[in-house]
Amino acid sequence: MSDTIVDGTTRVAWVASIANPAAPTVSELNGGIDLTPRITPDGLKLDPKTADVDTSSLASKFDTKEVGRVSYDTELTFKRGTTPAEDLPYSTLRYGVHGYLVVRRNLAYSTAWASGQQVEVYYMACGEPANIPPAANEVGKFMSPMKVTTEPNTYVTVA
Repeated sequence: MSDTIVDGTTRVAWVASIANPAAPTVSELNGGIDLTPRITPDGLKLDPKTADVDTSSLASKFDTKEVGRVSYDTELTFKRGTTPAEDLPYSTLRYGVHGYLVVRRNLAYSTAWASGQQVEVYYMACGEPANIPPAANEVGKFMSPMKVTTEPNTYVTVA
């Protein structure tokens, strides 16, 4: 048995426009901003939460539940850069900006976008960026809170 090692196997892009989020194209993904090199190792937080629907009744002796609505708690933590190109996430992901966050997992980061790859596509609205307090022996960082505004496509194939 072997385990999946995640180091260097995630790619994250911010794409302004995708015609069909259920089948993003290679050219759309290549036209996006590659956020991956600026995200901290633990900085990709896309946590789904499934609500409970109580299905028990007055006759029940046991609480039963069914799955309900899904929501996401989403935030990305970035390293600040010293050049405009390095600091592009900070200047791009501003309050109220909408776009697509595209995540590819379990394939070497250096692998180019290609047809047939599995990705996750989230349409997001950015919240107010939060500068993370400075600390000794750390780089400057900021956190971008994001809100999923439409139902995401969490298991789609690049066209």
